[in-house]
Amino acid sequence: MVNLLRDNELIYGRLLAVEAPHLVERYNKALAAFGLTQTKLASFEIDRSGFSPQVAEELGDLNYLDPNQVNRRFVILTPAQAELPVVHTAFSNTSQLLYEFFSRNSRAIDALTIKDVIYGEIEDSVAMVEDIEDLLSISQVEFRVLSAEDVLGKAAELGRLVDRLKQEPDAWRDDAMLNQMVELAKVCGDIRENALVPDQVIFRHNAFWTSHFGGLYVFVDPDMTTVISDPAAPGFRRSRPWQVSYLSIHDADRVFHFLASTGRLELPRASWIEASDYLEHRAEMAILALIREAEPERDIANADKVWLQTWIHGHADMINRDGIFPFLNAAKREIRQLGQMRMEEVAPQHRFQVVRAKPNHPDAWLTSRLISDFVPADFVSRYVFNKQGFYTDYEKLSEPWRSFVVERLKTAYLNDKEALRRRLYGLTD
Repeated sequence: MVNLLRDNELIYGRLLAVEAPHLVERYNKALAAFGLTQTKLASFEIDRSGFSPQVAEELGDLNYLDPNQVNRRFVILTPAQAELPVVHTAFSNTSQLLYEFFSRNSRAIDALTIKDVIYGEIEDSVAMVEDIEDLLSISQVEFRVLSAEDVLGKAAELGRLVDRLKQEPDAWRDDAMLNQMVELAKVCGDIRENALVPDQVIFRHNAFWTSHFGGLYVFVDPDMTTVISDPAAPGFRRSRPWQVSYLSIHDADRVFHFLASTGRLELPRASWIEASDYLEHRAEMAILALIREAEPERDIANADKVWLQTWIHGHADMINRDGIFPFLNAAKREIRQLGQMRMEEVAPQHRFQVVRAKPNHPDAWLTSRLISDFVPADFVSRYVFNKQGFYTDYEKLSEPWRSFVVERLKTAYLNDKEALRRRLYGLTD
C-alpha cells in the first residue's frame, strides 16, 4: 500500500532530506536523549516535527516520537522544517502548534540550529489519555526545549555572567569568570545579537481532532465545549454537562445542527455552488463509489464520460436505491430555481453532501475533516482534510482501484492544490 502512495508523494510527501553527516549526528544525539536507539541510516527524511518514516521503519515503532499519543516529542535540525507538513500525529492541531512555535521563536531557532539540535516535548497537562476528561483538561501546551550541546543552558549562564559583570563593580577583576565567559561565548556567540532563548513556549490548545478512542473531535465556543465521538468512548456524557455538550458521531442530524447553528457551515447557495462545481464533484464521487461496490476488480483507468453515462443508465435501480446521485441532481435543480435549498426538507444523511465548511471560520479545516467522515465516498475530500481516514479507506481497495485513486489525486489535486482547495472549498490557504 505505502509504496504506491509514497512513489506518488501521496504519503510522506514534501519531506526534508537529512543527508549531511553533521545533521545525522545531531539527530542521533536527540534520539539518544529520548532514550531511543540511534539510527544507522546515512540519510532519511523528516517532517516539521522531526518525525522520519525511514527511522520509524528502522526502529519498528511508528510512534517513536509520540509514545503515549500525548506530550509529542520534536526534533528541530533546521528552520526550514517550519514549511514542512506533519505526517504522523495523534492530534490534528500538532502541526499548527509547531508552526506557531517556529514563527514566534524564529530568531532563537535560526541561531541555535547553526550549532546545535533542538529537541524536547510539547507538554500537556496529562501524561496519559484514559478518558475524554483527560483530553478536555488540556487547555494549553508548553514546549519543553532542550539542546544536545546545551547551547541553551550555556547561553543562560553567559547571560547571568554578563549581568553580574554589569552590576558588580569589581567583577571585571575576576579572571576565572572572564575566562569562563570567553569559553561560553565560543559556543554561544554574542548573545546580544543572537537570541538563543525562545521567546514563547506556551500556546493555547483549542479545537482539535484526536485519534484517541477511534477518533474524537473537540470544538470550543465561548460558553460551551462540544465533543463529537463514538458514544462508547470512555467518559462520554459523564462530566460537566453545563460546560460540555456530547454528540454522537453517528447522529448526522445533531452534528449538522451543531455546525450550522455555530456558524461553521456554508449552506448550499447558488453564489458558490454553481461556480465551484461542488455538486458535480460529489455526484461523480457517488457514482464511482457505486461502480467500486458493484465491480471492485474493474479497471476504469481509461473510462470516459460516455462509458460512465452508459454505466449509469445500466444500473439505474442500484443508483436509485442508493439515493445520493438522484438527490444531488434534484439539489442542482432546486438551487438553480431558488438560489438555495430548503435544508429542513433534506434527509440528515444527505445534508453533508451539499454543504462545506465556512471558509473564513478558524475551524474550517477541522469542520471539513468532520464533514468528510459523513461523506467517505468522496476520496478527494478525505485525502485533503482527513488523511488518516483516507489511508484506512485506501487499504480496503483492490489494486485497480488503488491505482485509479492515486492517479486521480495526482491529476486533480497534487498538480495544483491551492486551485482545487479554492474552487471546491473556498479556502485560500
